[in-house]
Amino acid sequence: MVVLNRIYTRSGDDGTTALANGERRPKYDLRICAYGTVDETNAAIGVVRLHLADAPAVDAMLGRIQNDLFDLGADLAVPQRQGSAERLRVLASQVERLEREIDSLNATLAPLESFVLPGGSPAAAHLHVARTICRRAERAMVELAARADETLSPIAIQYINRLSDFLFVASRTANDNGAGDVLWVPGQNR
Repeated sequence: MVVLNRIYTRSGDDGTTALANGERRPKYDLRICAYGTVDETNAAIGVVRLHLADAPAVDAMLGRIQNDLFDLGADLAVPQRQGSAERLRVLASQVERLEREIDSLNATLAPLESFVLPGGSPAAAHLHVARTICRRAERAMVELAARADETLSPIAIQYINRLSDFLFVASRTANDNGAGDVLWVPGQNR
């Protein structure tokens, strides 16, 4: 259980922050940026959920995802080290659940014949914002994983990659199952 009695600690006033294992890093550290961007994704999803009164199934899926994103943040907040006790990690079962939910939503959508422009309904537009933030988190995580002095679970990367796919399919679902999608027309304004 997490207990937060005191919100400010002043320990970050020097421009550093603590990972969950107590190690201090600069606030601009790539690991901090990665889990900070995961947190941004979560906040954007919270805004989406304000617009889903007519889509309780999608809202429930996003509620599970918001919890998963805290798991992912916890995973990122403790670098994996050989021989160290494992902390909370994102699991393959969470990726598999996302895949099932993507397949379930996608089954009702017509195939795309063009790229989709972000927009349509308010929920869909906010889902596209969440998707682009999610992609930024993925880029930071992949860069972090590529560093020789860092470790990152491949499952965490799979999860964030699948999440952006989910957010795209959910945006189409929120756009009247794709009927309200705004499609790209190449060269339209030449």
